[in-house]
Amino acid sequence: MPKAYFFLLLAVLAETIGTTSLQASQQFSRFWPSVLVVISYGIAFYLLGLTLKYMPVGIVYAIWSGLGIFFIAVIGFIVFGQRLDWPAVIGLLMILGGILIIHLFSRTVGH
Repeated sequence: MPKAYFFLLLAVLAETIGTTSLQASQQFSRFWPSVLVVISYGIAFYLLGLTLKYMPVGIVYAIWSGLGIFFIAVIGFIVFGQRLDWPAVIGLLMILGGILIIHLFSRTVGH
């Protein structure tokens, strides 16, 4: 795996932890989840910055935000019991499809 994708996947992981912690913080009324939000987002943006040394910002942001949306929706469903209707599921699958198209076919991204 190229270094850029390693940094990007770690950034997505950190952002996913941060957003999950945001829900767990109950609007920043719980201390430790709130601390985890700040730390996780700090790490996510640092790793995102490292990724930008190797890939264009539009592509990086599309992949980062798309995977973040997908993972948070799945975590919301599994952990927090948030329901997804069929249009939401189809939309999430389309986001994943867009990410795959960028990764597999775009010449903008160095492989």
